[in-house]
Amino acid sequence: MVLQTTRTTNQVTNPQSTDWGAIATELEKIVGKRGVVRRKEELLVYECDGLTSYRQRPALVVLPRTTEEVAAVVKVCDRAQVPFVARGSGTGLSGGALPIEHCLLIVTVRMNRTLKVDFDNQQVTVQPGVINNWVTQTVSGAGFYYAPDPSSQSVCSIGGNVAENSGGVHCLKYGVTVNHVLKLTIVTPEGEIVDIGAAVPESPGYDLTGIFVGSEGTLGIATEITLRILKVPDSIQVLLADFTSVAAAGQTVSDVISAGIIPAGMEMMDNFSINAVEDVVKTDCYPRDAEAILLIELDGLAVEVATNIQRVEQICRQNGARNVAIATEPEERLTLWKGRKAAFAAMGKISPDYYVQDGVIPRSQLPYVLKEIANLSRTYGYGVANVFHAGDGNLHPLVLYDNSVPGQLEQVEALGGEILKLCVEVGGSISGEHGIGADKRCYMPAMFSEADLETMHWVRQVFDPQGIANPEKLFPTPRTCGEAARAKAQQQFPGVERF
Repeated sequence: MVLQTTRTTNQVTNPQSTDWGAIATELEKIVGKRGVVRRKEELLVYECDGLTSYRQRPALVVLPRTTEEVAAVVKVCDRAQVPFVARGSGTGLSGGALPIEHCLLIVTVRMNRTLKVDFDNQQVTVQPGVINNWVTQTVSGAGFYYAPDPSSQSVCSIGGNVAENSGGVHCLKYGVTVNHVLKLTIVTPEGEIVDIGAAVPESPGYDLTGIFVGSEGTLGIATEITLRILKVPDSIQVLLADFTSVAAAGQTVSDVISAGIIPAGMEMMDNFSINAVEDVVKTDCYPRDAEAILLIELDGLAVEVATNIQRVEQICRQNGARNVAIATEPEERLTLWKGRKAAFAAMGKISPDYYVQDGVIPRSQLPYVLKEIANLSRTYGYGVANVFHAGDGNLHPLVLYDNSVPGQLEQVEALGGEILKLCVEVGGSISGEHGIGADKRCYMPAMFSEADLETMHWVRQVFDPQGIANPEKLFPTPRTCGEAARAKAQQQFPGVERF
């Protein structure tokens, strides 16, 4: 028998009666007084993550330093039936680290040590608060690097990357975070310390690491993470091609992959994002009159890269590329990538607010989907800039709006929902790397059946029987996605079906 998938997993009763003073005192005994944040004005710092349109102040914030401290803190939550939310650097874009009312926020920024470096076996073990880019900096002197590279890699933490299964520019060829996590030490929602995975490539038993990575904090907290590191390629070249139409750039993406060439990264930016980046970053690399540009990075053996870069240039020109520039030196390559890495920040310069979505589509559907996004932009009356991982069809449409104007947030959320449903309709997904969080939980039924969602609930409940680990995330609940929420949306915006 299939149970109702829309029930809440949070079984905590009467959280308003929690004695937070007594809990704060108990937490201070575990992490010290400087490890607990209690003052209301200081708690405001933690009321949202990178999705700033959703805000909720936590009841308390605790900052542990070790696995044992995390376990002790979680045991307090388990005993008191207090919901907790794990947070790293707070750069997530789906509300995955958004506090809920009357919760404890467990922040891992002080867990920022590299625990072990093993070059012989090409792996490194870190705490969750280690910044993504620090891993490469730690091992680069020996000729290694860490492949997953979100645009926020200079500030986002490995723990958050694990929670959201983050991607990045180089994930087309090398895979997302789960492909680079070998072993985890986790604290379960009952406060138990468990090791999952193995330092060797293959191990028997269930793939608990695969289940945990991307679980968005609903199955526990990763406190020690063993990552796979790679040797720096012999040769790296980056090609920049500009096109007079988005369709031509999209066709080029399909043609490159069809030719059997797998670039390390293949990114597309439309005219809107090109000009925003040039206004802010001033790379003087991106032609302002181009309808779209492609950034294609090839790496590997020198002879392989030299051959493939010529083939890619030929494909670009066959599809109408006006200009093709190739960078071989490190500084030149960094300059070409600089604008793409700064694209989200550039939007903040030209608009008071922006709402970014994250969906995946088959590469062959790129021209059609981008055309439909442009139609939705005109229908709703909001500008949409497109910056995305073209090689694996991971879109990042940025909807520009002004949150100070009543009603605009709800309208751009509805527009974002239409884009997500479009992605599913063409055979794609509602997330590629940002996760579901609080932002997209109501759209899960568009992609998964009732039986699918129920099966996921069973997994969650095995790890978290009390439902205290990051409640109200990932799955739809009656309070957040039920009939009352639908009715409110329809009343505000007749004709717009949000869920």
